[in-house]
Amino acid sequence: MLYLTLALEPAISGETIESLSMVLAGQLTHPQITKYLPEAGLFDTTPSPAKWKRLNNAFAHYQNSKNASNGILNFISKTLNPVRYIGKNDEFEANRTDINMRLLFIGLELMSTGKFRKVVKATTIPEAQQRADALKQKLRERQVHADVMVFCKAELLQDNYFHAVFEATKSVADKIREKANLKQDGSELVDFAFGLSRTPKLSFNKLQTPSEENEHKGFMNLIKGMFGMFRNTTAHVPKIKWSIDEENAMDCLTLASMLHRILDKCILK
Repeated sequence: MLYLTLALEPAISGETIESLSMVLAGQLTHPQITKYLPEAGLFDTTPSPAKWKRLNNAFAHYQNSKNASNGILNFISKTLNPVRYIGKNDEFEANRTDINMRLLFIGLELMSTGKFRKVVKATTIPEAQQRADALKQKLRERQVHADVMVFCKAELLQDNYFHAVFEATKSVADKIREKANLKQDGSELVDFAFGLSRTPKLSFNKLQTPSEENEHKGFMNLIKGMFGMFRNTTAHVPKIKWSIDEENAMDCLTLASMLHRILDKCILK
């Protein structure tokens, strides 16, 4: 066992448990979760198709019964045992960094040896800044549009990627309104700006062939889909009930980047 202590470690917040569950779900397969839960002294209360729910419920069940977080930390130490990552050091360090971003809030750090050490609890902005810098670097590698990069701010990444996704999606609507001189929002905005039932205000091709019209309609539906999946959800669902991890956030921000590039080419009719 890599995490050894005689004292009971304090219980951690439900938000931290959920965040850890999300991260670990991205690092582990279902068979690995099945293997390591009992080894860490945890009970698989919900064999759910969603990995993060299995972990979240197992962690919460343990903590509620023990009023301590030892089992949760034991699970982390087992899954991030350096022996598991021989020949995969980059993956180990990336996974360890993701976990430490959460652990710093409870005054712990997982070292490269696979053991924990006590540290001063991180304040939200420095920790979020570390996350923001890492996210920016990954998005730069994807050559994401500059209008999207501005939303990778520490203030928007304090808890998770919720607000960065929300703001980046809103920026697409803002650009449509600015270019088309409109005040509408959501699907109505898209219909007024690009709808073919009337002369569209914006287009990025000549709309002279069926293929060009289909491409135009596809772009409309892509924007509506983004609004429906991300903007409307994040606007109306409490953040704690709608979590998004880094990988999905990157994909969403990349989609926003593509829409911005196409909008930059659109002309006012």
